Amino acid sequence: MLSLGGVIGAGFFVGISAIINQAGPAAALTCAITGVIVFVVMRMLGEMAVAKPCTGSFTEYARMAFGPWAGFATGWLYWYFWVMVVGIEAVIGGSLLARWFPDVPMWIMSAGLLLIMTLVNLASVGNFGEAEYWFAGIKVTVILAFIVVASLFVFGLWPGTHADFSNLIDHGGFMPNGFGPVLVGVVAVIFSMTGAELVTIAAAESPEPGESIRRATNTVVFRVLAFFVISTLLLVTMVPWDAFTVGESPFIDALSRLGVGAGADILNLVVLVAVLSCLNSGLYTASRMLFTLSRHQNAPGWMVRTNSRGVPVKGVLACTVIGYGCIAAGYIWPDTIFMFLVNSSGAVCLFVYVFICASEIRLRRRWERTSPEILEFRVWLFPVVPILVTLVILSVLVGMAFVSDMRAQLMQSLIAFAVILGAYLVKRTLGRRRGRTAEAGDASPVEQSRPVEPGSVAEADSAEQPESSGTAAVTAAR
Repeated sequence: MLSLGGVIGAGFFVGISAIINQAGPAAALTCAITGVIVFVVMRMLGEMAVAKPCTGSFTEYARMAFGPWAGFATGWLYWYFWVMVVGIEAVIGGSLLARWFPDVPMWIMSAGLLLIMTLVNLASVGNFGEAEYWFAGIKVTVILAFIVVASLFVFGLWPGTHADFSNLIDHGGFMPNGFGPVLVGVVAVIFSMTGAELVTIAAAESPEPGESIRRATNTVVFRVLAFFVISTLLLVTMVPWDAFTVGESPFIDALSRLGVGAGADILNLVVLVAVLSCLNSGLYTASRMLFTLSRHQNAPGWMVRTNSRGVPVKGVLACTVIGYGCIAAGYIWPDTIFMFLVNSSGAVCLFVYVFICASEIRLRRRWERTSPEILEFRVWLFPVVPILVTLVILSVLVGMAFVSDMRAQLMQSLIAFAVILGAYLVKRTLGRRRGRTAEAGDASPVEQSRPVEPGSVAEADSAEQPESSGTAAVTAAR
């Protein structure tokens, strides 16, 4: 339910309109390609997570495979992605509430939603999981109901209808703008599908991490793939693809075709639930990324400290800062900020996926030589499938450079990546200088023999062994 909750958000209910506008009916093919990418990446991540479950998930595996710089880069890239998600969902949530409360400034409602979800995350991981369970349950139920009813409409079994698939080819063909938009559209869809990997991060806080990861990887991605592909195909079959408006939910048009009078209000409520769910997941994930980064001294030390309920309070609060910044940006540029943030975040996520693929390829070969018994959950046709998926992801990123609407977003993501790598180089240089100073005897004997303070970063680091699990680090930090 955590994986489903992280995936089905406003990007699914609203963002799919932009994909349909670019790719036409072939948007269903875009969703299928993205689903296959996410599925294989999840399988690769599942292989590593079952072998060595840890709170940091793929950041730890990147560190194991390529060294500290890779863990630093993937951790901060993923943190950046999810704090952007928090901001995006808060902005959308405010716009949804504006339908019912038009006299209240939208930024106040956005900030209020962010505050509520912050309080949920500060309570305990159990409260977070309980809220996400119900959020995901509502979303899945609504999507299944839509698929059933829309299928009856498409096949002529709905009252007053007859089977009609002409919308798939009558408005410029199945691919009215060619294959390019189909492939590049993966960037926006990947934003909507990202979240399935949340279970590998949360697994370290569950009683049976290996079993949780195995079950989620085997089942959730198939369901998500079915939801996206089937729903999109039904939408473009029911309504001409060029009749949808970018930024507005295509489900509203579909419900009007079904004759559901209160369809707009019903969908508004459902999307609001989806927004709260992704806000919830985003804050959880971003705060745990900070926890992992801090544990390796790649983030401020105070972020590693947890309260009596095991919650990194200051880390959670730090993640809300970017969210409030996105709310301010949505107030200043209300007409353009949504798709800009979606596309730039999607590109960042593709960078993380490349790291996951490369880490799996390298660690799989290492573990097959040293400890093959831990590889209980394997990727098929290794190394052919991981290499093919990596090449597809790289081709999507290259394709962004040739699409004028996405070039700026790609550049923003590349700049963010460069800034993160630059920050690592600065951190490493400063660390070496401090090390040389300590070797020269600048530190006083009192400072050298000072005992480790309970609950400090030093205690967490001293308890950590190479490739240790995140659960042990959480316990040490407490």
